[in-house]
Amino acid sequence: MAILKVEGLVKTYKDLKALDNVSFEFNKGILSLLGPSGCGKTTLLRCIAGLEVPDDGSIYIDDKVQTSIRETILVPPYSRAIGFVFQSYALWPHMTVYKNVAFGLKLTKVPDGEIRKKVIATLDLVGLHGLDQRYPSQLSGGQQQRVALARSIAMEPRLILLDEPLSNLDAKLREEMRVELKKLIKKVGISAVYVTHDQEEAFVISDTVIVMDGGRILQYATPDEIYNRPADQFVASFIGRSVLVDGKMVKVDNENCLVAVPEFNNAVLVCHRPQSGGAGDPCKLVIRTSEIKLNSKRFESQENVLEGSMSGRDYRGGLTDHRIQVGSREIVVTSHKLCPMINVDNDGGKIFLHIDPSAISVIIDKPQAVPQHAGG
Repeated sequence: MAILKVEGLVKTYKDLKALDNVSFEFNKGILSLLGPSGCGKTTLLRCIAGLEVPDDGSIYIDDKVQTSIRETILVPPYSRAIGFVFQSYALWPHMTVYKNVAFGLKLTKVPDGEIRKKVIATLDLVGLHGLDQRYPSQLSGGQQQRVALARSIAMEPRLILLDEPLSNLDAKLREEMRVELKKLIKKVGISAVYVTHDQEEAFVISDTVIVMDGGRILQYATPDEIYNRPADQFVASFIGRSVLVDGKMVKVDNENCLVAVPEFNNAVLVCHRPQSGGAGDPCKLVIRTSEIKLNSKRFESQENVLEGSMSGRDYRGGLTDHRIQVGSREIVVTSHKLCPMINVDNDGGKIFLHIDPSAISVIIDKPQAVPQHAGG
């Protein structure tokens, strides 16, 4: 049984279609809604919470209808048995940590004795033991985020919604908190829908990811599948460090295909065969630059070796961006200081690139059906 089911959701603001017939099912675990600003992910989350009313469509939580525009059903947010963690945390500044976490329980008439047990147990769970009498202003950003999460967990929802809950934290704390947040959600045993524009954050925290743009779902899959097999050009360009080039399939066999790339001086690359397409079809190649090998000397392999010239190197502490001109395109290959894939002994001159077929995704230049469900 799906913990969350969305059918045909439409939401328009004046001339902007924020949600364009969005449908999907989510069974359990952590699902991230990923996409750039304005793609519709926060609007979708707020519709699920009951904070926005869609123009059309239905929403089911735990197999119970919460929103149905055609049946004129709209369950209010406080009756949806969900938790919500806002981007701003939305803590009451005049209330202690204890009172903030207890607030929702008091509204639902839980007895005082039970409230105290739930609040103290939840604060212990999120690592805030002994801080129950402090005020939000006396807490760090990470601690405030934990209070907001504790307030939702204390209500014991089946589903918790999180709207970019780590965006107010500094980079180092954000990296630490996303790991801790995932562990905590798994430990509590609830499911979560998590909104973010950060691909790395979505991949770290999620079991499945929905990539959105223009109010539509472009791909719904595991992080591994989205990274290695992007469904369309936008997903490919949005996910990870990659270069997108035009190509033409010149030969197809059972497992592989050959693709000619005009921008790479008409080089022909061996790629894994896509699910559709044949010889003569135009396509896009998504090349993951973090998986490219560089060498000042020619590789022994004769397959997928390109010749280019080093146009510059940018040092970023422990990382280096190698800028390689190949034909009419510049490729930026980022490496760690001791990366064994990079063997470059000068800042200029001839450079050879080796691209394994596993580092390339082929996208056929034809409309594709968008998957509306992913397992987990």
